[in-house]
Amino acid sequence: MNRFKCIISYDGSGFSGYQVQPNKRTVQSQIETVLAKIHKGSHVKISASGRTDAGVHAKGQVIHFDSPLSIPEDNWEAAINSMLPEDVSVLSVEKVDSSFHARFDASGKEYRYFLYQSSKRDPFQRHYAYHYPYPLNLAAMREACAYLLGTHDFSSFCSAKTEVEDKVRTIETIEIHQEEERLCFRFVGNGFLYNMVRILVGTLLEVGAGKRRPEELVETLEKRDRRYAGKTAPGQGLYLWKVYY
Repeated sequence: MNRFKCIISYDGSGFSGYQVQPNKRTVQSQIETVLAKIHKGSHVKISASGRTDAGVHAKGQVIHFDSPLSIPEDNWEAAINSMLPEDVSVLSVEKVDSSFHARFDASGKEYRYFLYQSSKRDPFQRHYAYHYPYPLNLAAMREACAYLLGTHDFSSFCSAKTEVEDKVRTIETIEIHQEEERLCFRFVGNGFLYNMVRILVGTLLEVGAGKRRPEELVETLEKRDRRYAGKTAPGQGLYLWKVYY
């Protein structure tokens, strides 16, 4: 049995998330359908570095699967892409050791979140950035980011639906860049909880709008209670950018 690691990219706007769901179009179901065709009807389960929600995109999601077939790596990529829909693509296929696991071997992840700040709505941006036409104090937002760096219990910054008990994570980098009419938030850390990046963005937006002071985020972390953080930013602005191993 051979194990293959794939880097995949997808436009999440047409999916009900990554993970298989009954009667829903998902990234996992699309790829597993293609792999079943290649394996003449046999089901091949894929494992990912993590799930993404409905509308969330990926530039560098990582998956792995096992196959008894001896197909060259380049041929795997061509074979899978030839049958995938246009909103998902395999960027690379690499044969790896049988012990490799896309989720459990990941040492870190990078997410990016995009705001579209024009005063006018752009229908071509609606699936790929959160339209936020209000002024923001970027200096205050960057000051607030400093309080979030390092190792903390991020219970205040994850969904109440989060199933994991250990909510301690380390954020190494938070950067905010202006790109013409788009604002990009870049987060790099050893792992992220369910909805964590979107809640971080929503909270930073409240700082930028003057609704809370940057130093208040210290208390927000200490409360370890979702009710003390900001709103969850919409999914369409979020991208799983890269997974580190």
